[in-house]
Amino acid sequence: MLTKAQTNGWLPGLYEPLRNLTQRISDWFAPASEAASSRDAYEIAVELPGVDIEDVEVSVQDGLLTISGEKRIQHEEEGDTWYFSERQYGAFSRSFRLPPDADEAKVSAEMKDGVLTVRVPKVTPTEPASRKVKITRK
Repeated sequence: MLTKAQTNGWLPGLYEPLRNLTQRISDWFAPASEAASSRDAYEIAVELPGVDIEDVEVSVQDGLLTISGEKRIQHEEEGDTWYFSERQYGAFSRSFRLPPDADEAKVSAEMKDGVLTVRVPKVTPTEPASRKVKITRK
């Protein structure tokens, strides 16, 4: 096996396009999203055109919100002298680290017009309880 010094550094660069290809494939299946924050909640909107609600899963665990599913879109047209078929399919997953003030127990989601909107309420801050401490004599 050749060492890095023997190859003048060209061998590791040989695999770089493959690494970039893997990232591009991952980005292709990762749906576009946007996040916003209001005074009382966080909202994440994810574009999922043509994806059935049954093919989408939203889960929350240990401060990580994960949206995953599968795209299964197929369009076919046929005529006397021509034929056209267009397909898009594949699994996707997006994860979002939730801030410490997110209330994981009250996460909700709705799908409308190909957009999944996930609402994560913020925990209502409470004033730390104050109490007097009795001092005893020894």
